[in-house]
Amino acid sequence: MRIIYIHQYFKTPEEGGAVRSYHLAKGLVQAGHNVELITTGNYPTYDQRWIDGIKVHYLPVEYDQKFSYLKRIWAFLDFVKKSKLLLKKLKRPDLLYISSTPLTTGLIGLWAKKKLAIPYVFEVRDLWPRAPIEVGAIRNPLLISYLQKLEARIYQNALSLVALSPGIANHLRTICSQSTLHLIPNFSDLEQFQPIPKSDSILKKYGLAERFTIAYTGALGKVNAVEELIDLAELAFQRKKNWQFLIMGAGSHREYLEQIAQEKGLENVIFIPFGNKASVNEVLSLADFAWISFAHLPVLKTNSPNKFFDAIAAGKPVIINHKGWVYDLMKANHLGISCLPSKLDKAFAQLEELADSPEKIQEMGRNSRKLAKSYFSKELAVSRLVHVLDPGANPSAQGDEVDILTA
Repeated sequence: MRIIYIHQYFKTPEEGGAVRSYHLAKGLVQAGHNVELITTGNYPTYDQRWIDGIKVHYLPVEYDQKFSYLKRIWAFLDFVKKSKLLLKKLKRPDLLYISSTPLTTGLIGLWAKKKLAIPYVFEVRDLWPRAPIEVGAIRNPLLISYLQKLEARIYQNALSLVALSPGIANHLRTICSQSTLHLIPNFSDLEQFQPIPKSDSILKKYGLAERFTIAYTGALGKVNAVEELIDLAELAFQRKKNWQFLIMGAGSHREYLEQIAQEKGLENVIFIPFGNKASVNEVLSLADFAWISFAHLPVLKTNSPNKFFDAIAAGKPVIINHKGWVYDLMKANHLGISCLPSKLDKAFAQLEELADSPEKIQEMGRNSRKLAKSYFSKELAVSRLVHVLDPGANPSAQGDEVDILTA
């Protein structure tokens, strides 16, 4: 099958960041499909590369998380325009596999279906426009109405839909109950991320001491609520705990977070530059717990965060700051603890006890790795996607509505 995979923010493990599309596209190639991928590269001109059997087209569309809202919208629409022009030049595929965000990538699918008679499968990574509406980035009632109608059109015209979490799947069912829907959550790279004992060499590399450690490795944006980790660090500092808190990542809020830590004099908070997946694994190897956080908005409970799946692949217990399906996974499978803002003291008391009980931390870590291997391997995700795109190729992958909360 000839597939054109469209994802505006494609990244490789060497680049770091969200690499779901890399692994899925590579898996499709290994399953015998011909895959071309359209993305952006922040380059001044078009570029094309072969990456592990994937022919990747980099369109000259500038984008940065620090862009203003209007400038981001321009980048989204520019990608749509240039993708259409490129699709006209490429050999006709059997179908398009289109990944959000942003939702505007769905405009490419609507156009291709109407103008070129090419069907598309649409992957829903998060709920857009619901997310920016709840965050307050979109407030105009007319624009909200337009975007909600566009969302419904994109979903209803897709050959099938792929949801990244049970919450997203439930939302899709309310909009297009007749559509074919598949659940393929984010996944754990069990080869890239391994349980690694703390080592003096890695501690030395990052200028760290051997201490009880909580680490965050992910985006540093407004919705990531990493300031709540700093609140926990402040409490530990005030109570003279010899703990350290590592924050690794990039985003629009990084300078703000650094300023908070500096103003509070929190010497126990260490910021580490954004790194690739190998660097993330190193930082996680130093952690006793991985911090997983989002702002407290209903829509964010449906997220399928890469940092969670990286952490459990690395065999790390987790601390969850919000309720949602990932919180439910943590509770059902004994992967760690919660640290809700209203129960900070309770979470701190639990951490005090756990810091003195390494065997309990190790047990949680084993539970994490077990869950990653049993339900969230990248091989299982690829197998499910191959079935979605070519049902006859892998009949055994039909059970992708498995109740993962009972793992």
